[in-house]
Amino acid sequence: MKKILLLLIFVAGMFSYQLYRWVVNPGNLNETLNVVISRGVGVQSVARQLQEKGVIDKPWLFVLAARLQGLDKKLKAGEYQFEAGFSMQKVLQKIAAGEIFYHKLTLPEGLTTFEMLEIIRNEPALSGSLSVMPKEGEMLPETYSFLLGDTKDSIVLRAREAMMKAKDEVWAQRAAGLPIETADEMMVLASIIEKETSIASERGLVASVFINRLKKGMRLQTDPTVIYSLTLGQKEMERPLTRNDLSIDSPYNTYRYYGLPPSPICNPGKDAITAAVNPELSDYLYFVANGKGGHNFAVTLQEHNHNVQSYRQKR
Repeated sequence: MKKILLLLIFVAGMFSYQLYRWVVNPGNLNETLNVVISRGVGVQSVARQLQEKGVIDKPWLFVLAARLQGLDKKLKAGEYQFEAGFSMQKVLQKIAAGEIFYHKLTLPEGLTTFEMLEIIRNEPALSGSLSVMPKEGEMLPETYSFLLGDTKDSIVLRAREAMMKAKDEVWAQRAAGLPIETADEMMVLASIIEKETSIASERGLVASVFINRLKKGMRLQTDPTVIYSLTLGQKEMERPLTRNDLSIDSPYNTYRYYGLPPSPICNPGKDAITAAVNPELSDYLYFVANGKGGHNFAVTLQEHNHNVQSYRQKR
């Protein structure tokens, strides 16, 4: 009798050890997978759903492990991401802790509002339709985290609120003596700077060129404003600008009209906004592409024409 009892204890111990291994050892999932746990379902339904998705292979053990650990009543609804080889224990702890998966949506610097809204409109993890329509320059380029099913409008509102905050913060720290009278004018100039260069180290110099030209009463003569005159930010410019384009009658055409355009031509990032009202100090009045991704800057028209000729020879 004693031997039988010892045998039963041994078998029970081995079985318990095997159960433990099944719970903590890497699972059979061979790729990262997202699973949505519905609200109001019990531990058995959760276990079946995880089995159907291939996250676990023993739903009964999942239920047992959850109950033994007192987690069966703590499982939380939401979308979860499980990586390849995730153990059953990790799956259980993740759902019990409510470590819900957050999607990310990036709105890059320099896009127009039309382009940003298209990105949001085409994001499948967002719900609803777009009813909030911000003006040009009112959305902050940023990567936004969100939950599955959040509305498209919620991202637009967050981007607009973030831009308002950035705008106020930068305007409050502007340099003195600028030919920029309002925060709205700052945004217009920032949008031009954003379109002119994507090189962080150049933004201050590009800003200085435009600030110097505004102070001297010179036209800004910047190509991105002409492109915006032709496209209004709603399509790509699929050809190079021509000489005739530079004479288009549009308030955005800075080759024809003095001063700043009436509104931004894109949504600038915070660095471009900062550069607009905290430019580097320089005497530069001109710049042209150098053929290497950056620009050559010049004080005189003669020097600028030389830089233009050098650029054309490199093309």
